[in-house]
Amino acid sequence: MDSFVSGAGLGLRRGLLSGLQETAHGQLDFLEAAPENWIGVGGRHGRALRELSERLPLLCHGLSLNLGGHAPLDMDLLVAIRDFLDIHQVRGYSEHLSACADERGHLYDLMPLPFDDASVRHVAERIRIVQEVLERPLIIENVSAYARLPGDLDEPAFVAAVLEEADCQLLLDVNNIYVNSVNFGFDAQAYLAAMPSERIAYLHLAGHADDASGLKIDSHGTPVCDPVWQLLADCYRLHGVRPTLLERDFDFPPLTQLYAEVGRVRALQQECQP
Repeated sequence: MDSFVSGAGLGLRRGLLSGLQETAHGQLDFLEAAPENWIGVGGRHGRALRELSERLPLLCHGLSLNLGGHAPLDMDLLVAIRDFLDIHQVRGYSEHLSACADERGHLYDLMPLPFDDASVRHVAERIRIVQEVLERPLIIENVSAYARLPGDLDEPAFVAAVLEEADCQLLLDVNNIYVNSVNFGFDAQAYLAAMPSERIAYLHLAGHADDASGLKIDSHGTPVCDPVWQLLADCYRLHGVRPTLLERDFDFPPLTQLYAEVGRVRALQQECQP
C-alpha cells in the first residue's frame, strides 16, 4: 500500500471551490478531484484549483475510463489525464470498477459487470494498459449497483480477483458496500473481511438516498448515516486506519457541516489507532 496521503479529506466540487479557498487550511488533510471536470479549465476556477493543489495534497478520481467496457480505451483522454496528474503532482489516481460506455458512446452512469473469470481477465488487461500510459499505479473502486449480471463469483471475490490479476490497489467505498448489502441482501461485514488489507489505498465515505422502490441509491447528497459510520469503524478495526475521503456532490450544506463530518472521520481514526 502506498501511503500517498493521510488523515481525512473532502471531494473538490465547483460549488465548494470559493469556500475551500478561504477555509480549507487546517480543516482538511487532502482533496480529491475528477480530472474530467477540470482538464482544460482556466480562468479563476483553474487558478483556484492550482492554488488548492499547491496547499493540500490532491488525489484524482476518474469518471469515464470505462474499465469494464469493450470499446477501445480512449488514449487521448488517458494522455490528457496523465498530463493533468503531472501538473498537479498527483500520485493517487482511482477509477470505478464498472462500465460507463457501449457501442453508442458514453452512458453517463456506472454499469455493473458480470462477476466471472472472463470479466476479471478483461478488466485486468485494461488496467495494465492504463497504468502503462499514466505511468502510475491505478486504484480501482468498488461501485454501487442496482442490478446484477449473471456470473459465478460474488462481488467481494470478483473485486479481490481483479486486484490480484491486475496487481493494483483498492479504493474501498464503505457507503457502496452498505448500499449493495441492502440492495442485494448480503453481509457487509463479510464483504469487509474478504478485502485484502495490503491493497487498500484509501476509503470513500458518503451519504445515500432511499428510493420509493426500497433501493438504496448512492446519491452523495445527504449526510453519512449511522450504519455507514459503524461500517467505517469496523473497517478501521479490521484493516487498520486508512486515509478517508468524504464525498458530497449536491445539496451542499454550509462548509462547517462538511468539516464537522470530516472531523468525525478524524476522531474515529484517532479512536481506532492501535
